[in-house]
Amino acid sequence: MNKKKSILESNVFYTLIAILAGFIIGAIFLMIAGISPAVAYGKLFSSIFGKSKYLVWTLIYASPLIFTGLSVAFSFRTGVFNIGAEGQFVVGALTACCIGILVDVPAWIHVPLCIIGAAAAGCIWSLFVGILKVKRGIHEVLSFIMFNWIAFYLSNYVVNLSVIHKEGGGEATKDVLDSSRILFPEGLRKALDCTSANWGIVLAVAAAIIIWIIIEKTTLGYKLKAVGFNSNGALYGGINADASILTALGISGALAGLGGAVQILGMAGRLSQFAGQEGFGFEGITVALIGSSSPIGCIFSGLFYGAMKYGGSKLSMVKAPSEVVNIIMGCVILFIAISHVFRTLFARFIKKEGK
Repeated sequence: MNKKKSILESNVFYTLIAILAGFIIGAIFLMIAGISPAVAYGKLFSSIFGKSKYLVWTLIYASPLIFTGLSVAFSFRTGVFNIGAEGQFVVGALTACCIGILVDVPAWIHVPLCIIGAAAAGCIWSLFVGILKVKRGIHEVLSFIMFNWIAFYLSNYVVNLSVIHKEGGGEATKDVLDSSRILFPEGLRKALDCTSANWGIVLAVAAAIIIWIIIEKTTLGYKLKAVGFNSNGALYGGINADASILTALGISGALAGLGGAVQILGMAGRLSQFAGQEGFGFEGITVALIGSSSPIGCIFSGLFYGAMKYGGSKLSMVKAPSEVVNIIMGCVILFIAISHVFRTLFARFIKKEGK
């Protein structure tokens, strides 16, 4: 009985139910559209597991999502809602791109410089909002939404500056220098049959482990969680709530900025002019929710989302809309959001069974 109760109280159990429900609802929409769910899902899964290079591409797609998921999860755990990971991701990518183009130094200096610059840009972008919240009481959600659009238009402005704009036309920057790329050695990329295979996933996993240690094993993490649970209680206990909020938002912004750097230095190699929000920051919210705001959970949820994005991009081959992935992920989030309903039902079931 206790074992069954512990399973039914587990976040993983409800996450798996939500994922299953998402696929079922996705199948219903496919049938309504006159498309066989078996064919569509067969293509989805074969595009992920069919070849080793597909798995490598899944890791490439997942890397920036793990970073933005960590960014949102970290802020969740410390009592603030970082809906601005999108803007922090953009300024991180922009900073890494500019340093990657304009600075010509050896790779062992260039790569850390780009990564540190991106993290600093994301951190500062987030701290602007933190200061508005702490000093003026402006809610972070409103400020973050505004700063997302400022980052969007700032990026488009910088992309079109002659010093970094692609020569000969095109709505993108020049390619970053090879010394700034975080690609695997050429021999390994050939062996994996993937020219974009890079160290991003290693950096993402390392970041998740570091954030888990900070949250669960350090005094700083204890203070930040205390403010997240009850800011008034934390203040009564001698914890500076304002300083904790700024610290949390700074770290959260740095993580999103790192996601932008990984995307540019690993996969893209250049920054394109945006026609609309890319969505990495908003997808990070999904990753954080699926991962139950756990740093380690964000690794697995990021891999899941990365697999869905890459596999979903191949659905057009069977004339199925790639938007079905968005339907599935949206349903997953919906069912996670109402998981308390299932918890209540299962709790009543266990109580009746125990009588």
